[in-house]
Amino acid sequence: MTDLSTLRFFRTPAHPCSYLDDREATTLFVDPSTPMTSALYSRLSQRGFRRSGEFLYRPHCQGCNACIPVRVPVNQFQWRRRHRRLLERNADLTVESRPARFDRELYSLYARYIISRHGDGDMYPPSEEQFTGFLISQWSDTRFFCFRAEGKLLAVAVVDRLEDGLSAVYTFYDPDESSRGLGNLAVLWELERCRREGLPYLYLGYLVDGCKKMAYKGNFRPLERLRDNVWQPSD
Repeated sequence: MTDLSTLRFFRTPAHPCSYLDDREATTLFVDPSTPMTSALYSRLSQRGFRRSGEFLYRPHCQGCNACIPVRVPVNQFQWRRRHRRLLERNADLTVESRPARFDRELYSLYARYIISRHGDGDMYPPSEEQFTGFLISQWSDTRFFCFRAEGKLLAVAVVDRLEDGLSAVYTFYDPDESSRGLGNLAVLWELERCRREGLPYLYLGYLVDGCKKMAYKGNFRPLERLRDNVWQPSD
């Protein structure tokens, strides 16, 4: 097993923050030449790292700690009435699992989502190369879970399997179906998937103080937050 203290890391120059306006960010990357395994990926996830394509990264900003890694302890998850209503609203959906590779149908939905929801961000404009470079990795255990209504693709949850849980890498969905709450639905589905597989945690990435696009993660409680490399119950 690789000793984390022997890993090499690279830090990017300061660049515009993707989450907060008028802020600069610095990102720490694991040396991409590091031979990656499921065990090492899992240990780095426990330290707050996330996957983007083949790269593992973590915010490393001077004077800002707004990005807090969060995960849900599956067996303690508190179902609320709004969660059950959401499931009832989407009772007509089916979910299929696909291997993580480029697919024209999935890319078409991804492109529509990026244009509609992130037209002012660094993910715009979408491209096939971006889709592949962002979502797919040769070494991760990744699946595309496709949500459909009467055969029509409405949402895709990109999920990595870790040793101690699932990592919700990304979810994209039909922007014309916003009333279904598909992003939140995907999280509920991932929690149930964890429970069925006996996995204790669902890793949700970063909860960013002041970023409305990340605020939905606070709807799933209890949350554990990573502080000083220790997972602690959220306040």
